[in-house]
Amino acid sequence: MECKHLILAINPGSTSTKIAVFREYEKLFAHDVFHDADALHSFPSIMDQLDYRRDMIVANLEAEGYKISDFDAFVGRGGGLNPCAGGTYRVGSRLLSDARTNSFHPASLGSVIADEFASVAGKPAFVVNPPDVDELTPVARITGLKDVYRESRFHALSHKEVGRRAAKELGKKYGEVNLIVAHIGGGISVGAHRKGKIIDTNDLMNGDCPMAPTRAGTLAPGQIVNMCYSGKYSQDDMRALILKNGGFVSHFGTSDVLEILKMADEGSGKAALVFDSMIYQIGKQIGSFAAVLHGEVDGIVLTGGIARSELLVERLKKMTGFLADFIVYPGELEMEALAAGACRALSGEVEAGEYSGDPVWTGYENYKGDDSGI
Repeated sequence: MECKHLILAINPGSTSTKIAVFREYEKLFAHDVFHDADALHSFPSIMDQLDYRRDMIVANLEAEGYKISDFDAFVGRGGGLNPCAGGTYRVGSRLLSDARTNSFHPASLGSVIADEFASVAGKPAFVVNPPDVDELTPVARITGLKDVYRESRFHALSHKEVGRRAAKELGKKYGEVNLIVAHIGGGISVGAHRKGKIIDTNDLMNGDCPMAPTRAGTLAPGQIVNMCYSGKYSQDDMRALILKNGGFVSHFGTSDVLEILKMADEGSGKAALVFDSMIYQIGKQIGSFAAVLHGEVDGIVLTGGIARSELLVERLKKMTGFLADFIVYPGELEMEALAAGACRALSGEVEAGEYSGDPVWTGYENYKGDDSGI
């Protein structure tokens, strides 16, 4: 079935709100609505930015000749939700409540703004594969400490979209293939996709990932303990080192990949080594997820901004190409992924889910046995 609806996709970020207008899967208009840093800092909380961001979106749309009443559906980047399965969700009262309560990132505003527009137009609002997607198998959750579990926080929207595209290239449906997907950008996440479920992946919010331009990557716990108790760092300092000031920023004072590659081309052995180390860590994780999938891998999929690097792609192929063929979608596909998820729901290809907020994991005391992945 075709979807000929006009869809507005909304993706709030730290300093801007991306908007895009789609007719079916065709992008008609896209724009980054940049926000004044001082204006954003004047708001006590992220949710207090709602009116400011919403009004700027409306103004930009009107400048392009669009009114809110023109749209058939609105889809926002989700956030602030309890862990949930992947898919397209209708924006409802529980989803909005959780987004408002747990608004630690501007992405949480996506569902709220979409809902406000939907109320004006009398049309539906959706979120698609929010950052809170958690489809880990029980065996992937357990750690060596009681009551400390691995959690799933990664580029879910990107992973699911390129997973669907790769499956189509392979002549199959997403639910019929096993894939290893790596989103390689400012943060890097790798996931094992088994028959439409991401059964193991990273926890980017806690630094469980390969080294990246802004992230330190997985470190030995003992090293972290020593730093924490050295007296040199506060709790905020440590989190910043792990999530914002690690990786290339720690080594070179910049997260600009092109600058690092230029340094390497000009003879910097350090720049070449650090870049290669990032590739090495991604390759190691791809290999580990091949084991998670029992070696049954239909394709290895790369996406994200750094996937534009031919050097990175070729070296990852050299490391892991024996596992499966590579499929590369360089750059960001978030807006396309949002629109595609809404379009699938509007066309009847999938049924939009109702977000319940119920936990997907309640601890091993309640574990009754299922397909653990072993």
